[in-house]
Amino acid sequence: MRILLAPDKFKGSLTASAVAAHLAAGLRRARPDLTTDELPVADGGEGTVEAALAAGMEEVLLTATGPLGQPVRTRYAANEDFAVVEMAAVTGLQMVTPDEGTARRATSRGLGEVIGHALDRGATTIVVGIGGSASTDGGAGMLAALGARLSGTRDGLPDGGDALRKLTAVDLTGLHPRLDRARLVLAGDVDNPLLGPDGAAAVYGPQKGAGAAAVADLEAGLATWVDVLAQARPDAREVAAAPGAGAAGGVGFGCLLLGAGFRPGVEVVLELARFGERVAGADLVVTGEGSLDEQSLHGKAPVGVARAAAAHGSPTVAVCGRTTLSPDRARQAGLRAVHALTDVEADVERCIADAGPLLERLGARIAADL
Repeated sequence: MRILLAPDKFKGSLTASAVAAHLAAGLRRARPDLTTDELPVADGGEGTVEAALAAGMEEVLLTATGPLGQPVRTRYAANEDFAVVEMAAVTGLQMVTPDEGTARRATSRGLGEVIGHALDRGATTIVVGIGGSASTDGGAGMLAALGARLSGTRDGLPDGGDALRKLTAVDLTGLHPRLDRARLVLAGDVDNPLLGPDGAAAVYGPQKGAGAAAVADLEAGLATWVDVLAQARPDAREVAAAPGAGAAGGVGFGCLLLGAGFRPGVEVVLELARFGERVAGADLVVTGEGSLDEQSLHGKAPVGVARAAAAHGSPTVAVCGRTTLSPDRARQAGLRAVHALTDVEADVERCIADAGPLLERLGARIAADL
């Protein structure tokens, strides 16, 4: 039997590659006759570049601006004129200790620097994975890094969403010249607009450390950003209302202004990984993520994998750290069974600390079920 292992990361515990490796070890230990194929996946957030590298793309290393302005060492994946960049790898929320100050100051500038690096290297198609951002700046930092000029007080305009309340003018004439010949693909699982009660500040600001006052100020900054941009781009308000504009603290808005097309991140990653070729003939697909819950049903990797596997006639089971889905709900999502670490270890802290060995036990359990 051949089993395709296509999990996402267990956030805060294991990368997708490590999850697949531990599952493979457990499966083969219980059934040495099994053939396993490891294919880590992602949904556009953290792990997207890792999945592209696992699919055979080249790693490109560089230093760029981190979420609070500090230099960080980061990477993206490239293959001739194609590149995959990941916001979480350069301006990610995991790089800060979220509080009121970081929520106000965090910038997307580093993402623009990475995109610019890929453009300079010759990329004409760039996939931008946008999950896991620290910033709520509407993509202003990203656009500034790509050549946009933002004006505010006489002392200049600092980076960050809070500073956008002082924005007075935007000049887009200096944008990177290669952008005109490039195609951007916005890969994510969030369809929020930029502004309003369902927008970037209101919904995701609190996750980034923003209290009620900071959320209000960030919302005001984003609204000012749109109003001032509308002087240079008459369609700015229309773009701000589009699905996905509120993704990644509004980086979705910035990418859409640059002509990006918005696609579910897991679909993009599965294409990059040539999932259709790898799943052909697989007797079983094992996917998963750290927490399998109702949110998983809306664009997350496990359900995307299950749907793609079903199209090729392969059944799918899932592994996770914990789950709140009923068996019926899981089956409706295309998952024949769900195996959680909490099934073999009730202590959640130990599940996080010892996820690898516990996943091997789950792998052995799945092998026994075969």
